[in-house]
Amino acid sequence: MARFNGVKVTWYGHSAFKLESPHGKVILIDPWISNPEAPKNAREMLDRVDLILVTHGHGDHIGDAVSLAKEFDATCVGIYEIANYLSSKGVKNTLGMNIGGNYNFGDIKISMVEASHSSTAYEGNTPVPLGNPVGFVITFENGFKVYHMGDTGLFGGLSVIGEFYRPDLILIPIGDLFTLGPEEAAYAVKLIRPEYIIPMHYKTFPPLTGTPEKFLELLGKEYKDKVIVLKPGETAE
Repeated sequence: MARFNGVKVTWYGHSAFKLESPHGKVILIDPWISNPEAPKNAREMLDRVDLILVTHGHGDHIGDAVSLAKEFDATCVGIYEIANYLSSKGVKNTLGMNIGGNYNFGDIKISMVEASHSSTAYEGNTPVPLGNPVGFVITFENGFKVYHMGDTGLFGGLSVIGEFYRPDLILIPIGDLFTLGPEEAAYAVKLIRPEYIIPMHYKTFPPLTGTPEKFLELLGKEYKDKVIVLKPGETAE
């Protein structure tokens, strides 16, 4: 059974997560809570949002960040270009970071790390480059660490992230085509060596063919029992 030391992790489908800290802070990551796999009451499940983290500029990750930030007066954190973009959309509280930087949100530490992907939004048919894609390592008040990998492929720095940050839980894409597929994700797990694993970014669209079943099949015995497969709307704690 998972032991998250008071941290609650709710999956809304795709890459959208709500993390609740032991002291009651609520963090949303890539908050596309209106995605096709999200529960119908996803919005009603939120009564507080303190911080929103955005890994990159694609619409399925910025998602509902602007409307949620305005509604809850939440701070939006992203790479510098995304913070500026969100400000231009009327978000009052934004914080731009860059890879390797840290931000202390009270007693919670947010570390921005590398990802291997792209990051562009669109205004009509016009592409808007939004800096580099990233992942986030969140260190909670009790020391429990969650690594949201964002959209990524394999890259050499994954082993460095595993060695330096030592995340307890990773949220890892497995859908293939645009991100890690099950085979690559299984290899990434062995580089990072987490205690717990939650797969994400699969099933949302037909081209995302990776499945938790295939991912589990490819993981060795050492990690298979550490995988927590959530249904959209479910919470692990």
